[in-house]
Amino acid sequence: MKYSRIFAALSVPTALIALLALPTQAGVLTGSVMGADGKPMQGVLVRLTDNRIGLSESVYTNFNGAYVLATDLQGQLDLRLRTPYFKDTTSTIEMGANSVVEQDLVMSPMTDAREISESLPAAYHFGSLPFETAADADFNRLQFQRDCLSCHQIGNPFSRQPRTPESWAATIQRMHLYLGNFDMELRDSRSVILSEGFNGQPLAVRPEFPLDDSMSDMKLYEYRLDRAVVPHDAIYNPNDGLMYTVDQALDHIAITDPATGETEYVTETGGAAMSFRAGISAENPVIGEFDPGASHGPHSLDMGLDGKYYVTNTGTRSIGVFNPQTREWEAAHLIAAETGANYPHTIRVDAKGIVWFTFAGSEHVGRLDPVSGVFTILNLPLHAPMGIAGTTQPYGIDINPVDGSVWYGRLFADKVGRIDSETLEITEYNSPVSGPRRMHFDKSGVLWVAGYSEGMLARIEPEGFQTKVYPMPEFAAGFRPAPYALGVHPDSQDIWLNENMTDRLYRFIPEEERFIVYPVPLSGTYTRDMTFTTEGRVCTSNNPIPAPSLEGGVLQILCIDPYYDPQQAAGVAFSQK
Repeated sequence: MKYSRIFAALSVPTALIALLALPTQAGVLTGSVMGADGKPMQGVLVRLTDNRIGLSESVYTNFNGAYVLATDLQGQLDLRLRTPYFKDTTSTIEMGANSVVEQDLVMSPMTDAREISESLPAAYHFGSLPFETAADADFNRLQFQRDCLSCHQIGNPFSRQPRTPESWAATIQRMHLYLGNFDMELRDSRSVILSEGFNGQPLAVRPEFPLDDSMSDMKLYEYRLDRAVVPHDAIYNPNDGLMYTVDQALDHIAITDPATGETEYVTETGGAAMSFRAGISAENPVIGEFDPGASHGPHSLDMGLDGKYYVTNTGTRSIGVFNPQTREWEAAHLIAAETGANYPHTIRVDAKGIVWFTFAGSEHVGRLDPVSGVFTILNLPLHAPMGIAGTTQPYGIDINPVDGSVWYGRLFADKVGRIDSETLEITEYNSPVSGPRRMHFDKSGVLWVAGYSEGMLARIEPEGFQTKVYPMPEFAAGFRPAPYALGVHPDSQDIWLNENMTDRLYRFIPEEERFIVYPVPLSGTYTRDMTFTTEGRVCTSNNPIPAPSLEGGVLQILCIDPYYDPQQAAGVAFSQK
């Protein structure tokens, strides 16, 4: 029987007696959370942090307000409770090995309209902008979301400071240049929208966030990356149990040990690491101030059949190679400039060891034979890009495990394409979702695609291109999610989606056609591709640009364990009496 069902039948003192009766292998923090009215509070995020080593662990309270957090963290630890529309509750506890600490806590509701507004995630501030309404408008909600949320939130405390249109213009010009747009009139129009929308007035919207009973059977882990600036994609290595994260700004790969939280940084040589403008702050909100062409810019990675990581270097137009056994970068494979291919983006390795990748800066998909070092650059069918972008941005890519075909999405063309891996024949389809970004196949050969512009999840049967679309939950009418990427859990085959504007992760259970939503510990969260550990944890990098836009200002790896069993972890034997 699940913990949440068993534990709910007990009062907290009874549960504590059960904890004390058994030897435990880790420290245990247990207790209950109540509102000021004395009612139990479900879904509260109970977070324990050791700031000396940069590790945090969190659980959610169940429908009885109770929680059990088994932890290896020791010494003086920071405890924080967080849930919507209530003030954070913070304290310090002392945790020893094999100790049990009981903390029954009370949370007070927010009452001030401005305080409530400031606590809302970026989605509700962004969604309240005065967008254009015409379906073909340059700056309607769909286009604004696709154009402007690719690297960072808009509407968090860092980016929503009141500014004049002239102040916004420099930021918008830089963002538009990333999209290949040089129209100053469009820049000025968008600057006015942002200036009028972010005016410092509190919001009236009050989103309602759902709770699910299964949340109390989850545990979250955070691993601080102290030396990271843009730790883009993270991938778990099943051979050594470590997490490898490439940093697009600093040209390094970060190697994190989940057992200790320690991280080693290995720099790719031959590049000039990006440098951010000094003095970035809420008062000087320069977002994403780096030159992607000034360094290797490692962005996405996948493991080859040789056990090495193949990495898209966005700046030097190359495929980097990192050997985790020697912890050394090997010679990169350079892509010839005359191909016209630019900004290698997302990468996947097929069953034969061939490396496939998209080019977000041109209309190409590439393949590399890592043995011979030979590239094949495929020209994609031409389409006029949507919105204000200069290219269609070929983006996500994955390999069909059934027939080995290669599938990709084009973010600014609303197209999904198939490449025959033998003949290299290309077939393109109209995407069932707007703004197809990253995608993954499940083990049966069904393709799942995140629709970024309108917060949709698409299920695609490749045979006949049969599709079904699932709208992701919205917590206030008209405020759509922004799912960047997704992954398919290798065990359960559940679909895990990040969502970069509501400080939450989404889980879709295909058999039930149902979403579960999990709040994450830090405001300003902006996660990337999903990766899965051998224990079944779901992990992703958390790296909004720039780092100060994430609460606390230090980027991280975030993992959620969907198989956390509190009674087993804590050595607890509950009875139903």
